[in-house]
Amino acid sequence: MEFRPGGRTARVRAAVLRAAEDALIENGFAGLDLADVARRAVVGKTTVYRRWGTVPALVAELLTEMAASSSPRTESGWLDEDLRANARLVQRTLTDARQGPLFRSILAAALTDAGTAAALRDFYEVRVAEWAPVVEAAVARGELPAGTDPEKVIRAVSAPLYYRLLTAAGPEEADADAAASVAAAAARAGAFRSPGPPVRGADRSAG
Repeated sequence: MEFRPGGRTARVRAAVLRAAEDALIENGFAGLDLADVARRAVVGKTTVYRRWGTVPALVAELLTEMAASSSPRTESGWLDEDLRANARLVQRTLTDARQGPLFRSILAAALTDAGTAAALRDFYEVRVAEWAPVVEAAVARGELPAGTDPEKVIRAVSAPLYYRLLTAAGPEEADADAAASVAAAAARAGAFRSPGPPVRGADRSAG
């Protein structure tokens, strides 16, 4: 089914994804039902079942839409500032009145549903790839050691914030700034350098 901008199918898709968000926030993944989503979106059940078929497929498309609509990266030309911008974007998302509960539901579902787990991995691959260039630029400027893995740096920024989401009330801006500073310091120290090729003959015993 093609979703033309401004067309009926695009409006149906937007309504269904919004309804899926509402249902996840209110009832969690276990309470997500395609028939209920169709009712909320005021579209026919047949349309929803034909287009998405399963709850994991609907959640996967919801995550795809969230990744596509997330704010683009900013580049200041200074690693610390760029990582701080990334961290604050993650922090604002996780504490948003809608996005926070939505992510909690999806994270919980990903622990038990393989389809949702795969969709969540795809979501983060998109977001990490969006921000990896700020690390690549820092390497090119000489701010970071050659061989620094950009994806590992970006993941190191967001990981503590998700931990705070799952174990506390949610990350605060100070947590975001601290996560960015720690990741930047670790990157400068070479913590995220990709392992180099093995040294020839290193496994030979002396003599």
